[in-house]
Order: sequence, then structure tokens, then C-alpha cells
Amino acid sequence: MNLAHTLEVVKAYGLLQSSGFIDLKNPGETLRTLKDSKTYIPQATLIMHSARIAPDAPGLADERGELTYRELDEQSTKIAHGLRSAGITEGTVIGILARDHRGLILSMAAAGKLGVKIALMNTGFAKPQFAEVCEREKVKAVLHDSEFLGLLDALPADMPRFLTWVDEGAELPEGARTLDDLIAANGTETLPAPAKPGGFIILTSGTTGLPKGAPREKASPVATAQFLDRMPFPKRSTVVIVSPIFHSTGLGTYLVSIGLTNKIVMRRRFDAEATLKMLSDHKAELLVAVPTMLHRMVELPAEVRAKYDTSALKGIILAGSALSPELCVKATEVFGPVLYNLYGSTEVAIATVAQPADLAKAPGTVGRPPLTCDVRLYDDNDKAVTTKNVTARIFVRSGAPFEGYTDGRHKQIIDGYMSSGDVGHFTEDGLLMVDGRDDDMIVSGGENVFPQEVENLLLERDDIFDAAVVGVDDAEFGKRLRAFVVPEPGHTPDEAEIKTYVKENLARYKVPREVVFLDDLPRNPTGKLLRRVLVEYEV
Repeated sequence: MNLAHTLEVVKAYGLLQSSGFIDLKNPGETLRTLKDSKTYIPQATLIMHSARIAPDAPGLADERGELTYRELDEQSTKIAHGLRSAGITEGTVIGILARDHRGLILSMAAAGKLGVKIALMNTGFAKPQFAEVCEREKVKAVLHDSEFLGLLDALPADMPRFLTWVDEGAELPEGARTLDDLIAANGTETLPAPAKPGGFIILTSGTTGLPKGAPREKASPVATAQFLDRMPFPKRSTVVIVSPIFHSTGLGTYLVSIGLTNKIVMRRRFDAEATLKMLSDHKAELLVAVPTMLHRMVELPAEVRAKYDTSALKGIILAGSALSPELCVKATEVFGPVLYNLYGSTEVAIATVAQPADLAKAPGTVGRPPLTCDVRLYDDNDKAVTTKNVTARIFVRSGAPFEGYTDGRHKQIIDGYMSSGDVGHFTEDGLLMVDGRDDDMIVSGGENVFPQEVENLLLERDDIFDAAVVGVDDAEFGKRLRAFVVPEPGHTPDEAEIKTYVKENLARYKVPREVVFLDDLPRNPTGKLLRRVLVEYEV
């Protein structure tokens, strides 16, 4: 670690203190929490911490009501006793397949108290994917919502399983056990501490195939500072999280928020108007979402948005997929200058954050690196690119390094910087612009096209709600561009007119040869576009 980086780490600890994440006026609690962090994963450590300093503070609100931090701590301990009695002990790997609700939060905390390793499963899995990931990650028990009962047919019949949420009217198999059963049957006696943190596995988005497992043994305090440096996390207030918590952004923002003893408001399925209602009802200061969710909120009729008071909102953190310049401008008009565009990945953690002033200067930018992070660009020959406005591969050095995939593979690393898998450029002001995925580049007639540029242009049109551009095989050009367009409600865009519009604004080789109109684009729960589905689409 060089001197500059060492100084940044020192600054990071100073930020943790100034933000209230650690309290030097209460050294006993600070030391206890630091000690716990060496034994438990943060999903357990931070609930235990907030339960000690503010037991009666609201910790979570979902469709079933609210739980205090004391209740979160006690109920997760009861669940841990129940899991232990079922033979789920330190070192076991459990899969959690749950939407955002108390069952997910309690399951993670309970597993953490046992020293059990968690594999956070994608709620969009099909049965073959789910079975393959469970086998690869050596899952020995599953905690899941009732809606996913069908997926469990692919697992051994004798594998222990517990229901984290039961839908009204759900038909449960004989002998099914729920978290409520475990809470009712067990006490709150202190559990033996595990020898070390069980760890947790976050799955990659899987946009190019089966999701890979990215393990984290524990969370570094430095990683927390990366969130706090350029984003407005409140303390003892309210945070609404609609990003899926099984993925890195939702999980990271959740952990920072409970470490600051906030009330976390969540619901099982995203709904644009319901999210506005949550913000209004709970007077939330922070919203965590993916751009597609924000898009649907902004597109609500003005009279619907006007029903809800969101004046307490000080920040909207966006991540998971690209924030288009058009959405950036529209959302700022609706909510004010409160957008924070977070760029990173499951592997590199946080790379950069764009604050409202950055987005006003360059809509769609991903901004600058926070404390302990740095970004460099490298060309295809692994040489550093320092010239402004030149597109090259993005590499990130983070204070929360990736430990390698569970299948043994790793990302490319150059000079201590890890590939993000994206390409981008720096503006004259030093702001990072992401131009697209490295593997999304389309070579058509010998010309390189990054689809995001064409997509952003299409999204500027009033008659287009959503758009995607992919390359499909072409005998003459190798690949040709095909645009997929979701019309704005009440509009009927014209294919020829769309092509003319692109031709008038971009180079001729970036004009789609065909335009296909769809009701919706295929996206995963984090908002990422499933381009392979569109490439294989039968026209």
C-alpha cells in the first residue's frame, strides 16, 4: 500500500466517525462492534450493534408492519436456534431465495450468528439455473419464499428447507416449517460464537450466462466509507430500498443504513406509485433504486405523483444498470437535484459515484471515485490510456477487493487494478462516462458500435419509453444493428422515421437496419438488459 492510499484509509476512518457510523464517545460499544465484525458477517454484527444502542428504534418496515432493532435481534436469534437444532451449523452453506422483506433480513442475521455461509439467490432464477448454482455452491439447506416452492423440486428431497414468507392461499407441502414456527418454538439464549465469520456469496447478474459466485468473507470498514464518502446516508432516519437486497447494491446500502440505525422500508415487489407512497408515509430521506424503477416513477402521470409528499427526500441512489442522460434530466426535474449515480459491480465493489453537481454538468456520468478507490483506463494491449475523451477498458482499484469467483476464475488485473468489464472515457472535467460493456461492442462493416450511444439517443424521443440495440448476424456486414423499442403509452413510433432520426444525429453505420416493437424489454431484477435474449429473438 503506497503512502497516498494509506492516507486515504486514514481519511476513511475519519469519515466513519464524522458520519456517526462509529462513535468514539462510546468506545466500549465501538470496540465491541469491531470485535463482533471479526466473528460475524455484517448482516448480524450491525443488527446486534443497533439493538444495543437503540433497541426500541424502528429497524424495518414491510407489508407485515414494523420491527424494532430489539425484535430483529431477538427473532433472528430464535431462528438461529431453530436452524442449529435442524443440523445447520458453522461452515454449512445455505441458500436464501427470498424477495425483500423481514424473512430475508432475519435469515441473513440468523445465519450470521451461527457462522453459516449464505448464498444469496436470484429471485429470477429458472429451475435449471437454481439447481446448478445450488450444486456449484454446495448448498445444504434452503430458506425460501413460498412462491418458489416449484424450484425446489430440483433439489434432493431430504434437503432441509424453511419458508421465509408464505403468500396468502399458498399450498404448502406436508411438514413445511416457517420462520414464524422457529420464532415461536425457540428462545433468545445467547448462541456460542462461531470461530470466524461464515461469509456470504453474492451472485453476479448473469446477463451473459449462469451467474458466477463472488464470495465475501466479511465487510471492511473501508468499504463502508466508500458508500459514505459521496452519498447522503442519513442517521436515525428512514431509507427506502427497492433495489433487490440479494444483489450487491441493495445489500451494501442496506448494511450501511442499519449501521447508522435507520429504519429500512421495503416491499416484496416494486410498484412505482407504491414506492412514492412509502417515501411519503415514512418521510424517507433516501431512496435506493435501479434506473428502470426510477424511469417508471418519473413516467407516472403528474397528478399521481402530486398525491405524495417526497419533500423529505435528500438523495436517490441509483445503480445496477446505466442511467441514461434523458432519465437523469427528467428525474431531476421531478425530484430536484438529489440523484446519485453509483457505478461498480459485484466484483470491484464501488468504482465511482456521480453527485447531483456532476450529473448537472454531464448527465449520465458515473462521476468520480470515492475514498480508497481509483479508476484507470487501459487499451487492448494493457497500456494505460490517459488522454481525455478516448474510450478504453475500465479498471478499478478498491479498498474492498474481490477474492475470486467460487469456480476458481478471476477478473483480469493490471497493476493492482481489476477489470470492470466495461469501456468508457474521462471528460475534460475528469468525470467518468461508461460507454458500454466491453463484450457488447458490435463490429458492423468494420466499424465499432457501442449500443448504449444509440439507445441513449432513442430514449430522448417522446414516443419511446424504452430501447435496446443489439448486433445480429449479417452475411454482408458480419453484424447488423437491430433496435428493440417499447413505445410510450399512447404513441405509435414509425420505423422509417426512427431510422432517419438516428441517421441525422449519428454516423451512418450506427443506424439500425430494423426496428422491432415490443411491449417490454427483458431485464433482470437489478434492471440490467438481457441482451442475449434479444440477440436470439425470432423476428
